[in-house]
Amino acid sequence: MERQTYDRIIDILHREVKPALGCTEPIAVAIAVARAASEGDVVSKVEVKVSPNILKNAMGVGIPGTGLTGLPVAAALAVVCGKWEYGLEVLKEVSPESVEAAKRFSEEGRVSVSLADSHKMLYAEADCTFEDGSTSVCIIEDEHDSIVYVARNGEVIEDRRKDASAESVDEAESGKFLKLSLVYEFATTCDLADLDLMREEVAMNTAISDEGLRGDYGLKVGKTICAGINEEVFGTDLMAACMSMTAAASDARMAGCTMPAMSNSGSGNQGLTVSLPVIAAARHLKSSEEQLLRALVLSNLIAIHIKSYLGRLSALCGCVVASTGAACGIVMLRGGSVSQMGATIKNMIGSITGMVCDGAKEGCAMKVASGVSCALQSAVLALDGICVNFTDGIIDQQVEKTISNLGEIGSRGMLQTDSVILDIMVCK
Repeated sequence: MERQTYDRIIDILHREVKPALGCTEPIAVAIAVARAASEGDVVSKVEVKVSPNILKNAMGVGIPGTGLTGLPVAAALAVVCGKWEYGLEVLKEVSPESVEAAKRFSEEGRVSVSLADSHKMLYAEADCTFEDGSTSVCIIEDEHDSIVYVARNGEVIEDRRKDASAESVDEAESGKFLKLSLVYEFATTCDLADLDLMREEVAMNTAISDEGLRGDYGLKVGKTICAGINEEVFGTDLMAACMSMTAAASDARMAGCTMPAMSNSGSGNQGLTVSLPVIAAARHLKSSEEQLLRALVLSNLIAIHIKSYLGRLSALCGCVVASTGAACGIVMLRGGSVSQMGATIKNMIGSITGMVCDGAKEGCAMKVASGVSCALQSAVLALDGICVNFTDGIIDQQVEKTISNLGEIGSRGMLQTDSVILDIMVCK
């Protein structure tokens, strides 16, 4: 592999796989508020404007360490204790005192949230007014931690916004060049010294999974799957381990656990789903550390590749993408070939495409469990030489065209679905 290509893959991996504390949609808002608030002393009022997809994914999810949900809480907490320099861990200094202060700030009506007039799928704007009458603005676009505009009292400090009519080519297409064959080549030949990020992923995501299994978070999906009383339903085999580990981590994260998760493509749940089934499979198969790390880098890069066709936010549930990556990682652990991974991808896309995203919430753990179950089924079928026929539905003879078809459905094809989902949610 050419050094330039190798370095580009490493760069993408580090840009798309990073720690995140809490659901990344309210966290994006918190980053914007914290950055705007840093331009003055005492904030008296915050106006938040977001794209519909940000609003959808922030309405029902727990804000870490608060026991509360919603954007007003995230924004108020960012004013009180947020540090924008921490990126997706902007709220990691949350404390009981800061939570109480944030509650007071929000309850006093100092935070307003509205839909932004923007064509961007991912857009968050924070307008702060300070007690001395000064003002500041911060805008995030396209990526959850991508600050593109900052101003104070109308004076521009930073402006990296793209033309309103232009597509975000760098962000939207960053992973399209990867291709399954290239990902496989990288995963099987890369220097293990370059995979410390995967070691961090194992430690971080296993820790939040263990916490989810210990505590009573959310719907307790993961804990219920592995409960002894339910062995006759779920068993104690690899399927149960993969589902329970992953769902438990999602249970904890969606309920506001204060432990970070290693995210993928801007989503903590996708980071959990892309890694924990592979980690569970490696334990079950007694794989070596090298085998696990290579399977994880493959899983992560496949998810990044597929996600590049969808964009950061869409009406398609991200677990479809992440569990597809995990399925390929499991195939790799079991000695499968690149062609069997292609069959696995087709099986996944032929199976759970259409699972909608109706916002981040505790129920995401159930979708995660469903995606993991389908991942194992798709992997086993592919290893046995079984693949969805190219004459079926959106499946194509070429795996890359199949991935592209999924992207067309999840981005362009489901725009109206996204709008209807949001209408239903805000009118309840």
